[in-house]
Amino acid sequence: MKKEFKLDFFGKKIVVETGWLAKQSNASVLIRFDDTVVLSAVVMGKTVVTQDFFPLQVLYIEKLYSVGKIPGGFIKREGRPTDEATLAARIIDRPLRPMFDENLRNEIQVVNTILSVDQDNSPVMAALFGSSLALGISEIPFDGPVCGVVVGKIGKEFIINPSIEELENSKLNLTVAGTKNAICMVEAGANECSETEILDAIMFGHEAIKKLCEFQEVIISEIGCEKVELDKAELDQDLVHLVYDYAHEKMLEAIQIKDKLESYQKVEEVKQETVGYFTTMYLEDDLLNDKLKQITKILNMLEGDVVRSLITESHIRPDGRQMDEIRPLDAMIDLLPRCHGSAVFTRGQTQSLATTTLGAIGEHQILDGLGIEDAKRFMLHYNFPAFSVGEVGRYGSPGRREIGHGALGERALAPIIPSEEEFPYTIRVVSEILESNGSSSQATICAGCLSLMAAGVPIKAPVAGIAMGLITSKESNNYTILTDIQGLEDHMGDMDFKVAGTRDGITALQMDIKIKGVTKSILKEALKQARKARLEILDVMEDCIKVPRKELSPYAPKIATFNINPEKIKDVIGRGGEMITKIILDASNVKTVNDKDAVKVDLEDDGRVIIYHSNQEIIDKTKQMILDVVREVEPDVIYKGKVTKVEDFGCFVLLWPNCEGLVHVSQLAHERVNKPSDIVQIGDEIVVKSLGYDNRGRLNLSRKDALPKPKKTEKKE
Repeated sequence: MKKEFKLDFFGKKIVVETGWLAKQSNASVLIRFDDTVVLSAVVMGKTVVTQDFFPLQVLYIEKLYSVGKIPGGFIKREGRPTDEATLAARIIDRPLRPMFDENLRNEIQVVNTILSVDQDNSPVMAALFGSSLALGISEIPFDGPVCGVVVGKIGKEFIINPSIEELENSKLNLTVAGTKNAICMVEAGANECSETEILDAIMFGHEAIKKLCEFQEVIISEIGCEKVELDKAELDQDLVHLVYDYAHEKMLEAIQIKDKLESYQKVEEVKQETVGYFTTMYLEDDLLNDKLKQITKILNMLEGDVVRSLITESHIRPDGRQMDEIRPLDAMIDLLPRCHGSAVFTRGQTQSLATTTLGAIGEHQILDGLGIEDAKRFMLHYNFPAFSVGEVGRYGSPGRREIGHGALGERALAPIIPSEEEFPYTIRVVSEILESNGSSSQATICAGCLSLMAAGVPIKAPVAGIAMGLITSKESNNYTILTDIQGLEDHMGDMDFKVAGTRDGITALQMDIKIKGVTKSILKEALKQARKARLEILDVMEDCIKVPRKELSPYAPKIATFNINPEKIKDVIGRGGEMITKIILDASNVKTVNDKDAVKVDLEDDGRVIIYHSNQEIIDKTKQMILDVVREVEPDVIYKGKVTKVEDFGCFVLLWPNCEGLVHVSQLAHERVNKPSDIVQIGDEIVVKSLGYDNRGRLNLSRKDALPKPKKTEKKE
């Protein structure tokens, strides 16, 4: 039976409809967030899967009809998820996942279908709300509810779920998710906000989240199902004690080896030796295979417990660093001579090679998604090859992790990128991770910033990034915040808190946790520790290159920018593009406009013309040809032109390309002219005065008016 629930939330209406759509799923809800409409459905598999991890899948499915668009391309239907859809699915997944028992082995799918989009009301936040509520009213075990909001800041005021116009004027775009009691996910882009501003914004958002959670609790109490008891991947506790007693000391020794690969190899040897020992012990046991699976899981658990105990109880990190100590840093630029900008940034055993490429504005990325933005001129792409961690792996299109890390790096650097008016280029930064032992996304930010400066991009200030970690004790309330977490600390820890910014403030933030939530005091301490580390890294980066170069690479396209009358753009393009094609071919001396040596010309609707080429002479020639096309003849001005045709009624004179006028025979000289050919010949250069255009748009010229008047002489009879 259909039921409806309503909430007035900061001036916007949230309507929940249940009981009439997608009734064969475990549970479904239709969320109306003003005119944004999302259907969230959850389904649980009937049987336990064999994977040794919790099989949760969160989907965010964009439908272009939701914004009144027909998909581009030849197929005309939605295909693989856009980057924005992938990022949205990650935002929903991250706060939901800690709310499940990790020992569950029934496959669970959370499917969000975006049916209608009002740009001022985030479909991502509606989908997160719907996902949590659908799980909450279903029989699926879920320790929610979880909700999220977007926080903006205009002036001194924070705004919940700001409109598109408000976000454009906001110095902060922060997405925060949590339960009634704690924060469990943060994602932010900011224009150099202070740590205090960020913390206040998070807590402001949390107060709003509490209201949404209470709304969900009311709905769940009225229509929610009783949760089912599922089989879990429980461990034999006697076996746990046996494995811990046998392998603990060996694992402790292996984990404290400072070199990553050597440590990983030794840990693997300990695991294999332990498995071998217990294989011999249980060789005659009918449940040998089951026990070996459990032993493998226990060893992974032991590895995590050893790391956790070392840090929280003994205050010893696996590689011997202090809790707030950064691994050794190194930075260099200009590794690649033909790239427009290149840099290598190394932090311990994490290394990023970043390149910057400059292109014409017309080379921007075209977006075919649900947002109002249809193109972007700054892109950052992140690649993580398997060799960076000493493994073999599959190579192909980027996965969720690569898309997510690239988006975080792009968000961190976007606030310091000059505007199109200041620097009219499309900018692409690519990070190749050559070596990884944690925090590769933050190494990407540092290397990307260095490559921008090396390329001569006039960024507003250098940006550095650092990843913070959190390790909590299982035996007590102790916790430890770690600076610059390495891979093992990330994998075994409870929080991955990435902070990027300039000396003056934060530009990007991302927090993921594996526990139910973190408190304000933990966030405050982590932000303070992150700032100290960020300033240390900026010192190293500025020792490498302090300010952006004044000149561009000789291989980067040079540029000329000027303005013409917008009404003349059609003349520059010409019928079917004939004129602009002729200009490009003639100026560049190439046969096709797609030739790599062809000059690039961007014509903006406001009359701005941008010309790109590595050869300044070709730029100058192109500019002059365009100016010749749009140049207008002024009345009563004297010009020099070339005679192109001589007729009985006068001659035609070319003032500049595509600008030709007629000198009537009566305007050729002060004296009477019988035949124009007596005065001028084809190819002659003559001076003429403009008489303006007639009612048929033809230009009339006068040679007579451009010549000195003859002196009057008295005639005697």
